[in-house]
Amino acid sequence: MKSFSLIALLSFFSATNFAQSKWNIVEGKIATQWAQQVNPANPLPEYPRPQMVRGDWKNLNGLWDYAITPKNQDKPNAYDGKILVPFAVESALSGVGKTVGKDSIVWYKSLFALPETKKNKIVLLHFGAVDWRAEIFVNGKSVGIHEGGYDPFTFDITSYLSKNKQQQLEVKVWDPSDDGPQPRGKQVKNPEGIWYTSVTGIWQTVWIEAVPQTYIASTKQIADIDQQTVSVSTDVKNLQANDVIKISAWDGDKMIAEKSSSVNGENILQINAAKLWSPENPFLYDLKISVERKGKIIDEVKSYFAMRKISVKPDNNGVQRMMLNNKFVFQLGPLDQGWWPDGLYTAPTDEALQFDILKLKEMGFDLIRKHVKVEPARWYNHCDKIGMLVWQDMPSGDLDGAEWNPRPGIEGGHEMNRTPESEKIYRTEWNAIMESLQNFPCIVVWTPFNEAWGQFKTNEIAEWTMKKDPSRLVNSASGGNFYVAGHIMDLHNYPEPAMPRVDLFGAKQVLVLGEFGGLGLPLEGHTWEGKNNWGYQTFNNADEMFAKYSSFIDALQPLIQKGLLAAVYTQTTDVEIETNGLMTYDRKIIKMPAEKLKAIHTKLYDSAVLK
Repeated sequence: MKSFSLIALLSFFSATNFAQSKWNIVEGKIATQWAQQVNPANPLPEYPRPQMVRGDWKNLNGLWDYAITPKNQDKPNAYDGKILVPFAVESALSGVGKTVGKDSIVWYKSLFALPETKKNKIVLLHFGAVDWRAEIFVNGKSVGIHEGGYDPFTFDITSYLSKNKQQQLEVKVWDPSDDGPQPRGKQVKNPEGIWYTSVTGIWQTVWIEAVPQTYIASTKQIADIDQQTVSVSTDVKNLQANDVIKISAWDGDKMIAEKSSSVNGENILQINAAKLWSPENPFLYDLKISVERKGKIIDEVKSYFAMRKISVKPDNNGVQRMMLNNKFVFQLGPLDQGWWPDGLYTAPTDEALQFDILKLKEMGFDLIRKHVKVEPARWYNHCDKIGMLVWQDMPSGDLDGAEWNPRPGIEGGHEMNRTPESEKIYRTEWNAIMESLQNFPCIVVWTPFNEAWGQFKTNEIAEWTMKKDPSRLVNSASGGNFYVAGHIMDLHNYPEPAMPRVDLFGAKQVLVLGEFGGLGLPLEGHTWEGKNNWGYQTFNNADEMFAKYSSFIDALQPLIQKGLLAAVYTQTTDVEIETNGLMTYDRKIIKMPAEKLKAIHTKLYDSAVLK
């Protein structure tokens, strides 16, 4: 046994050293402490889908071959070198650090071995996210095409597999960045100001799993704290006559509810004396879903849910209030871009992914606004466990390619006329994003548009979003481009706090401050560039910055009494030349002590009692 362990250990170090000899982080920019912890033989090894867990899976992250070719060229005859998947081509952690653009294609190639349990099973190939248009080839044959840079997708590759142990996987990616109409958030080919480096290609985990012929494809959980129930809908593929779908809810080791069904669809479980999820008490119930045939489990997945409610209710003065679990809770937190100096869209490690959330919790925030980006599923899982409310933006796109619609919104806002192709791309991806994130209880608000960035048919999109998910609130357009649509009226104001007009909107919508602050403090040795760094208001030291920030928090109190129900401070970290973060871009310096921030935030929460 000792001999086997020694051989295995030597083999591991040999493989790791071989991988490291073919990969190095691109130098020239600052990096986080976690960049040195990235193992090129096994990057981001954690299970990527915490809301539907199976044991039989294989991570395909690691060093792949890559090539960048002209857009009209066929498959490359030779590859340019190695790229570390799942880090985008432009990132330092990819080992490449090259710009791609609309006139080029990124090709990936890798070999993988099938799981030993593959016999008589379906093999599913999963991609967490690929930006933007991806065509997948297995053993030289095209499996399918996916368009969308922020939603996970899956292909059944069973019929494409060879009898050989090794299988060849190729991925062809085209991403026009800001030259196309597709959602792309803050990515641009020429970064400046609030616009950042493009992200092209695979940027989340690639993995395979073997499932039985009858398998659980998806679930949908919706809690109802008023009725003390949770609805669990299942989609089981190839369900056979007399098969039984079993669903059980668990509080630790104790099963508290169970339901069986012979067909796909909705099942209602009674959750008596429910423990409610909140930032103070982020309690999660476990969920088990299985398919049984003649008393034998054919397939099983593990999941979880939370009993929590987000809603709107008028107060005694008729002003709309945002309620969590039927109680008013003031929501305060940062605008969160989710960018990394070494990985761009992709955190170096899972510890890094969790770090920002934990640090914001220590600072006393109860909210994160995820700004025009979607995170890997594990990020939302961390928010669920830590107890952090999330407002989820749709990544913006087609900011400049559309014409202005002459139909104005309130106070001069305007929509855009987007082409049918552009509209279809937006609608398809927004639907896919909402479906992929449906089961994470931390998300309490959907935001289809930010300001006037590609904003179109605001009323229609808001109504569709509300209908798609009645269990959450909808912030139709965060900041600046006002339509009385959805549940929320959202003002952006820099640098000091302000709020939407109560007399115009208070009786119709919840009033929030979707962005404010932006206080800048560039710190030498921790900036993306050596010069031209900026914030909405720049300070010489942390004490000056804290004094101004503290005055902003004090200024929120009278606004809360008037009807302000949430405020979002810009921002969690510095990002590229923006130095208005609570932390530096490399996360090595917390600009204002967490305990001092928590003290003033706690004071605000304690005084945020609506009169």
